[in-house]
Amino acid sequence: MNITLRNLLASTLSTGGPGPAMTVRTAKHGERVGILGYGAMRLPTVDGGNGAGRAGKPVEGASQADIDQAAVNEHVDYALAHGVNYFDTSPAYCMGKSERVLGAALSRHPRDSYFIATKMSNFSPEQYSFEASKALFEKSLEYLRTDYIDFYLLHAVGMGGFEAFSKRYVENGIIPWLLEQKAKGRIRNLGWSFHGDPKAIEWLLQKHDSGEYVWDFAQIQMNYVDWRHAQENNKRNIDAERLYEELEKRQIPAVIMEPLLGGRLARYNDALMGELARLDPEATQASWAFRFCGTYPNVLTILSGMTYKENLVDNIATFSPLKPLTSVELAVLERAALAYIATGVIPCNNCNYCMPCPYGLDIPGIFSFINRVKSAGMKDPGEILREYEKAIPDPRRRADRCIGCGLCATHCPVPIRIPRELDSVAAYMEGLKK
Repeated sequence: MNITLRNLLASTLSTGGPGPAMTVRTAKHGERVGILGYGAMRLPTVDGGNGAGRAGKPVEGASQADIDQAAVNEHVDYALAHGVNYFDTSPAYCMGKSERVLGAALSRHPRDSYFIATKMSNFSPEQYSFEASKALFEKSLEYLRTDYIDFYLLHAVGMGGFEAFSKRYVENGIIPWLLEQKAKGRIRNLGWSFHGDPKAIEWLLQKHDSGEYVWDFAQIQMNYVDWRHAQENNKRNIDAERLYEELEKRQIPAVIMEPLLGGRLARYNDALMGELARLDPEATQASWAFRFCGTYPNVLTILSGMTYKENLVDNIATFSPLKPLTSVELAVLERAALAYIATGVIPCNNCNYCMPCPYGLDIPGIFSFINRVKSAGMKDPGEILREYEKAIPDPRRRADRCIGCGLCATHCPVPIRIPRELDSVAAYMEGLKK
């Protein structure tokens, strides 16, 4: 496949906004979707932070302040004026506030000017039943101020293992009901996002191949590290290249999440980024990661959780229009991926699904700190210990306080063996004191 040649033929569409037109892709039923999608998982808060968190549960590291509706309105207005027309949310995002805030912002615009993607986020056992799952869908319509969802997803299939997947989506009979809603026009495209147990994706694709359940799109984690090295980072992962190819051969468009690996690919590997800077001195580190995903023609849109307007402006510039990567640039990013894997970083995307810890640990903060140590190649024990105290100032929230209950790991979508990693961090930090 000549990816660059094929992608050079990707069409662009003028939205009437200022500046060059954003590259767009065509969904399964003809929808014209801007290749940059607006992720509403980390919406801005009135205190300048972001509202990341699980539904109804405050999360350490995320702001507990109210979502800044005025800022979200400004983001949505700017996005729509510059070709971003795919808005991704969930009942679980921003402590349950994301759908309502996004619905308020979008409803100020004509309904046919944007596409809404939301999810059946029935993560808790009390939400597994048919009635509870159905209620989630109905509540999404209410919060988003719409009578139909353009792109509806089974959320994080495989998270928690195949047994949890079966209880959430198979045993309760919710998928046939969702297909009925699609036939009624209340859902325009039905798909799923994948995390975790490969058995779930095998089941979904088998159903598609048999024609029993035909999927219109799928959301996968894809970036230049996970493309060929997801299993090296975590043996329970599936390489994005394999997932992408399975979707492409079935003509199921791919929506991309974690193109920056929780932001780590926007600020990593200065040496290799210097090599890329010689190829394009104006490019940001994040733009290389975004362009990597966009180079593949079966990618419908690439999600980015843009808390700040400057992120939105920069990302729009990257995709207006998309400049596909050359073979030379792809080779440099492959070297960057290998260098990243060699650091031994923990594959945490700072999604906060593991939080709150019942024993008070700052799990994402601990992992973010140790990944910074590894990526920066920090060696001085005194410096590392001092930085640890700054990053996690409360000793009760550090890795050595983990009792290994494992509750966090059941919620991790990657998945990470969190207690084991925390034990490793605790042992490493203790060793620095000797």
